[in-house]
Amino acid sequence: MIKLAIVQGSVRENRIGGPIGEWVRQVAEADERFDVDDADLREIALPMMDEPNHPRMKKYTKPHTLAWASRIDAADAFIFLFPEFNYSYAPAIKNALDYLSAEWDRKPVGFVNWGGNSGGTRAQVALRPVVTALGMVSTHGSVEINFPHAQVDENGRFTPSEQQRNVLSLILDELVALDAALKPLRG
Repeated sequence: MIKLAIVQGSVRENRIGGPIGEWVRQVAEADERFDVDDADLREIALPMMDEPNHPRMKKYTKPHTLAWASRIDAADAFIFLFPEFNYSYAPAIKNALDYLSAEWDRKPVGFVNWGGNSGGTRAQVALRPVVTALGMVSTHGSVEINFPHAQVDENGRFTPSEQQRNVLSLILDELVALDAALKPLRG
């Protein structure tokens, strides 16, 4: 079974990412190929990078970094959930990524992003070089949600479109294939 960490990158109160993340988590949990870790950066609450040593050295000194490193090291694959902020991704994602180095290496990652007209595409484009620099391999497809509030009902439940459901299914399939290819390369 693949350990899938779903990293919720939106940390705002009353975030639209909550209902979107719930949908992604439910789909992944229903897929019997995955053991899901709901890694909500709002709950994890990493402070702004405060380690004295470069992450490549793996000489972590803070309990929150040790816990984060252990959690990410245990994961086989990731889905990052994030909004677009000013043509880029949420700062909590960047901070969480920068805490570590080797723990991300040679692991697959998929994206679920949202925003206005762009559906978060610009945020995703900005994030791709960062995950590549960390040695991650991204899926081809990504779920891009335009004006996500229109898909949340009065009970706070996100209702995906057929295209969004199909793309998430393809992402999960590709995460499985990429994990099989990359796992032998991880040290």
